[in-house]
Amino acid sequence: QVQLVESGGGLVQAGDSLRLSCAASGRTFSSRAMGWFRQAPGKERKFVATISGSGGSTTYADSVKGRFTISRDNAKDTVHLQMNTLKPEDTAIYYCAAREFGYSAGSSNVNGYNYWGQGTQVTVSS
Repeated sequence: QVQLVESGGGLVQAGDSLRLSCAASGRTFSSRAMGWFRQAPGKERKFVATISGSGGSTTYADSVKGRFTISRDNAKDTVHLQMNTLKPEDTAIYYCAAREFGYSAGSSNVNGYNYWGQGTQVTVSS
């Protein structure tokens, strides 16, 4: 079982930056790929970024490529999402997700993740 706790959300203006963090429980963190997803009101949960278990491979949604950076610290069981040049359309609840033990390759599929955090709100004003 893995528990995930996100932090770092908030209200910012367009063009600002935020750094989200996700702390994971358990001792199998490096064996799991991690991902960030987001969900705007009335819309489906969508892929943002994913990182492999080793941290050597990352993938991004086209909408955030070049602005967001996903990273992980396997010594501290944490994953981060650095968000720069934020836009109003980035407003959503952001969720951290973990794949099952042994699934170290990242995935952009929401169904590829077994564990989810409670989410953190990011609001970008224009």
